[in-house]
Amino acid sequence: MSGRIHPTAVIDPAAELHETVEVGPYTVIGPGVSIGEGSWIGPHVVLQGPMRLGKRNRVYQFASLGEVSQDKTAQKDDATRVEIGDDNTIREYVTIQRGTLKEQGLTRIGNDNWIMAYCHIAHDCLIDDHTIFANGTTLAGHVHVEDFVVFGGVTMVAQFCRIGAHSFSAGGAGITRDVPPFVIVQGNPAAPRGINIEGIRRRNFTAEDIADIKLGYRTMFLAGLRQEEMKAELAEIAQRSPSVRRMLEFVESSKRLIQK
Repeated sequence: MSGRIHPTAVIDPAAELHETVEVGPYTVIGPGVSIGEGSWIGPHVVLQGPMRLGKRNRVYQFASLGEVSQDKTAQKDDATRVEIGDDNTIREYVTIQRGTLKEQGLTRIGNDNWIMAYCHIAHDCLIDDHTIFANGTTLAGHVHVEDFVVFGGVTMVAQFCRIGAHSFSAGGAGITRDVPPFVIVQGNPAAPRGINIEGIRRRNFTAEDIADIKLGYRTMFLAGLRQEEMKAELAEIAQRSPSVRRMLEFVESSKRLIQK
């Protein structure tokens, strides 16, 4: 056994760990778990397969990843799994559970995500890249979170919601509908409160981009337009603005858009 693995750790022979992986005391790693180069697994962590963790992930004490879903239809021997990409930080008491046979059997976490203590990511959730989950954020099943989303602490997201790129939820938000890209939401039930201007400035959106996104937001939520009228107005702005085109594509594909 590698000197990087504490002697009290329990690692199933069917687990696959890169030789550079570090494992802390009393951690349990089950069969079907694969952990990539440069990852650090802290003490008292439980990892269950089938699950793949990529490179340079950091998993802190008392996290439980890859356990069978809490969905009542889920069974231990279902052909379901968790996939976690590279460079993620997963803090204390985080739970990430396997997919179910209701969809593709997959719960997926992308790259460079920062998931703080006590967060829960339920079955069949798809998390893209560069997100931040503040403490206590909870996703029900089948939620899709796009790139650069930031959740304030104790945000709750209902099943089947889609959270658009660069959006932001205030602490304690209760999200029950789809949140378009760039939008800030607040309250329970959550409602739109403007655009995530500070976030998009940090990601080098130009002043012209930001002006177009503001106009797109006003068109969606403040102009009092019917849905088809709103889409037509967005389509006109989208001819010159890739950011508003992204908002329009989101609206067109949404089955339950958040309301003002």
